[in-house]
Amino acid sequence: MNDAADAQPQAGPVFFDRRELDQILRVYGRMVASGEWRDYAMVGHKDVAEFAVFRRSGDAPAYRIEKRPALRLKQGEWAVIGEGGVVLKRGRELPQVLRVFDSRKFTVIE
Repeated sequence: MNDAADAQPQAGPVFFDRRELDQILRVYGRMVASGEWRDYAMVGHKDVAEFAVFRRSGDAPAYRIEKRPALRLKQGEWAVIGEGGVVLKRGRELPQVLRVFDSRKFTVIE
């Protein structure tokens, strides 16, 4: 009977904890300092938390960092999604997923 209660999804919105947010904001700060990103937005939904980054205010997000706890034991709860909804990296550990930003050369195309 306890196992069934443990399998239930958490009530309320999913969001980032302090440690996770610190790691994400470190990457964000580095990309802002290099002139690649200019703005961000965070949202907590019932099943996903999202950190979206923008090259210019008012544009569609350039990248989204998503946390989906329901996928923790399957594909991994973390994903970096690029423009057009392309999954660039998915995994179980946030630092490993955020490395996608280290391995790419980002250039703004006007």
